[in-house]
Amino acid sequence: MYLQDADESLRPFERIATFRDQTRDYLNGTLDEDTFRALRLRHGLYQLRDSTMLRLSAPEGRFSSRQLRALARIVRDYDLAASAHLTTRQNVQLSGPEIGDVPEILAALAEVGISSFMTSGNLVRSIETDPLAGVAADETEDPRPWRALIDQWRLNHPAAAELPRKFKIAVSGASEDRTTLAAHDLGLDLVRDANGELGFRVLVGGGLGRGPRLAEELTEFVHWSHLLTYCEAILRAYARDGSRSDPYKSRLKNLIQRVGLVEFRALVETQWSSLRDGPATLTQRQVERAARPFVDGGPSEPQEQDAIDPTDVPSGPPAYLHWLRCNVRDHKHPGYAIVTLSTKRPGTPSGNLTPTQLEHIADWAETVSRDEVRLTRTQNLVLPHVRKERLLALWEAARAQDLGQANVGLLTDLVACPGARECDLANGDPVGLAEAIGARFADPEELRDLGPIDLRISGCVNACAHHNLGQIGIRGVLKQGESRYQILIGGRSGREARLAESIGPSFAAEEIPEAIATLLTTYRRHRYSEERFAETLQRLGTEPFRRALGQQNAPEVDHV
Repeated sequence: MYLQDADESLRPFERIATFRDQTRDYLNGTLDEDTFRALRLRHGLYQLRDSTMLRLSAPEGRFSSRQLRALARIVRDYDLAASAHLTTRQNVQLSGPEIGDVPEILAALAEVGISSFMTSGNLVRSIETDPLAGVAADETEDPRPWRALIDQWRLNHPAAAELPRKFKIAVSGASEDRTTLAAHDLGLDLVRDANGELGFRVLVGGGLGRGPRLAEELTEFVHWSHLLTYCEAILRAYARDGSRSDPYKSRLKNLIQRVGLVEFRALVETQWSSLRDGPATLTQRQVERAARPFVDGGPSEPQEQDAIDPTDVPSGPPAYLHWLRCNVRDHKHPGYAIVTLSTKRPGTPSGNLTPTQLEHIADWAETVSRDEVRLTRTQNLVLPHVRKERLLALWEAARAQDLGQANVGLLTDLVACPGARECDLANGDPVGLAEAIGARFADPEELRDLGPIDLRISGCVNACAHHNLGQIGIRGVLKQGESRYQILIGGRSGREARLAESIGPSFAAEEIPEAIATLLTTYRRHRYSEERFAETLQRLGTEPFRRALGQQNAPEVDHV
């Protein structure tokens, strides 16, 4: 965790004490609804039609065993829908807390370093980074110290707190972009210039909700020392010229669409001229201090094994070997592995974890992963430091807790938001669709034959499940007052991000599993040997899939 000064570590408790007083005043009727709304949103508390939801930020996108156990206690003690929900932005959401209980929940979580502050509202929200940072073999620079510096800055700087709309930042330092920088308002890609100096390639204007747009390059290089001053210049330009009158046209992407990238770059440069080399300029000492918690001294017990190759495993059940292929990847240190635990299991919403599961994950983190668990953008968990000889025992323990599914990257590892079961904005039920699709494609052999497929289901246009980045995306829509579902294909996450496109009319919920089957039958009919779904789709384009869906959705005709 980022090292805080003593006065910084007290601030969460001071904020919570103030929020406790404000909550009491609201419940007593002496604080009006509109005023309290702004206050509760800043503390991550949503008041829905029939319930509430509290959003929590995972520090640096990771949890310790102590933090996981604290979450489990909160869910159990306050009876919060029996589960914690992992989001697509390395956050956790708790459903159903009583408003009067929230300050006490926040105080208990603050004791272990978990906060909800600035996870909602028109401000810079929690910063995303690579869930494999520091352990991935393809990493060129560790993004975690830079994420920590930005996070500490945003929590204490007024420029980050009063914006036209929400603002999302991601930082990456690997050849594979596991954060999808282009999907964010601000994407920071660690690079080196021709002289070997470290800095950032800066992308701006991404967003996946209404009017989805991928970010563009604002500048190819900003020196590391200017990171915070340049971020502040972007925020100032956005705060000054972004629309505040229409929430549907108030994101940074809307401003850039309106004025153009060249003009926005000029606005940023104007702001930066008064900030560059100012007090927020980073020093080497500050960076070293931020990096201290992330210094990797290597394995405490070096091993001599080579990189993971499941074909070399001499023994083990076939299901275990399949789990190795799907859920385990190379660590930068020989003898260690990176394990992804899938939360996608029959009968359970994507990303949901019970208190008992949280406690077992805490045990595994403590015993096999250096007391660390990380959250992914696909609602899964990563144990980043597992010795290879412990993989079989870990798999057996995970299976016993219904967390040993060997489906990471496969069709049933789908991403789905809670939808209408919890959200007032949703037009549909992604959880129900996910269950139906999982039941339709339950055969492990069929899943293996289909290969990697990225399927995402959002309940509405806001794209909380990032449906418009899915190779197959599904979005809930309303047609004549009824819930329907639109299918999109061709999206892509990562460094070559691409938005999916709609390929036909909407479907009823009960038609969706067969619609997906139609798409996959088309893929299998046209694929070359060993070709993946994304590769077949890129080669053929969307038209064959559009035609196939159109034939399925054609109205029945009575023949005389």
